[in-house]
Amino acid sequence: MAQLALLGLGHMGQAMAANLLKAGHQLTVYNRTQEKAEPLVAMGATVAASPAEAVKQAEVVFTMVTGDAALQSLALGIDGFLPAMVPGSIHASCSTVAPATNQMLARLHEEHSTTLVSAPVFGKPDAVQAANLWVCLSGPEAAKSRLAPLWPAISQGQYDVGEDPGAASTVKLCGNFMLGAAIEAMAEAFTLAEKSGVSRQQIYEVMTGTIFNSPIYKSYGHMVATEDYKPLGAAPHILRKDLDLVMHEAQDHGVPMPIANIVFNHLTTTVARTAGDEDWTSFARRVSEEAGLRLPALT
Repeated sequence: MAQLALLGLGHMGQAMAANLLKAGHQLTVYNRTQEKAEPLVAMGATVAASPAEAVKQAEVVFTMVTGDAALQSLALGIDGFLPAMVPGSIHASCSTVAPATNQMLARLHEEHSTTLVSAPVFGKPDAVQAANLWVCLSGPEAAKSRLAPLWPAISQGQYDVGEDPGAASTVKLCGNFMLGAAIEAMAEAFTLAEKSGVSRQQIYEVMTGTIFNSPIYKSYGHMVATEDYKPLGAAPHILRKDLDLVMHEAQDHGVPMPIANIVFNHLTTTVARTAGDEDWTSFARRVSEEAGLRLPALT
């Protein structure tokens, strides 16, 4: 069993930590709000007072935080973990961040005789609990091989996209854009059907039973059809950040992405209007509102 550290105990991080403990690994955790670690302590985890303290004996350090700024602060800020890592150890960077962020951190890891593997994941917290995440990997081959025995605790499979530490981040951003585009498409189609006299549930059942019979259209589509956007999987502000990263990458590479702009704008409105207790899929409401359905009350 491995000596591990996990930094970042949001919904995803907590679920990952619990599964790693269940698999028998020794785990030290860190989170700015230490109360989030209490259920993990009951399972055998050790709580560190700082990122640096968390990694002092770890063979592998997992990070699962909300974005680039949080990751860089954990790694390089006061009591940052990167300089404190054991030489030869591995940082599995599981957060959704810009490719350039993991590339920059990978260079710093080399200077400290440690290694970064970009390892963003696809799936919600319930998928972690069921060990059903998909992991996208990029980084040095030897480090990826060393991580291989750890993934079954949290995932059903991994996809290796090469040695560039930014490559897996690119794939993750493309995937999140495609999720947003699918939700936008369903929101538009279901709204058109509703205004034409066909119920949202009817078109959902037809489409997911025939040409769109896939997990994404079934799971997110059910939320859009019923307009029930709970439980919270990922908050709108987190996916708004991801779509912002997508558009920056598109601008850097000269790729027009008009649908990304639409999804980003709908997420921006959603963040401004909601308290953050609904899933990011709730941006589909903007389509209904634009069509004159279920308009928000004037204040």
